[in-house]
Amino acid sequence: MGKWNTPADLKYSKSDEWLRIDGDTATVGITDYAQDQLNDVVFLELPEVGAAFGADSVFGVVESVKAASDLHLPVSGTITEVNHAAEDEPETVNTAPYDAGWLVKIKLNNPAEADSLMDADAYTTYCEDR
Repeated sequence: MGKWNTPADLKYSKSDEWLRIDGDTATVGITDYAQDQLNDVVFLELPEVGAAFGADSVFGVVESVKAASDLHLPVSGTITEVNHAAEDEPETVNTAPYDAGWLVKIKLNNPAEADSLMDADAYTTYCEDR
């Protein structure tokens, strides 16, 4: 394993978002690798509940002391919950990217879309090769 925490129960995108799937819903956040590359996260711009997005659509922005980056929804779905606590304290994305630092929850349009995402081993290799 690489130096980044990559939980085995998640799916990963090439744009460094993770999905924790539970039936027809998913929790979405940015990976430990992404928060490490960004450095200190200082601002999050997240969508409203009810907003619908296609796969790979930009659903928000994460800003750090180094840069601003678009957030991409790896699968299509509708926002059912937004982590306002992370908006209020964006540093939680750095300290707990897979727990308190989650960004949104979505109702999946097509759960099979997640099948094309990477598992933990593939994502770790992807990060190490960049």
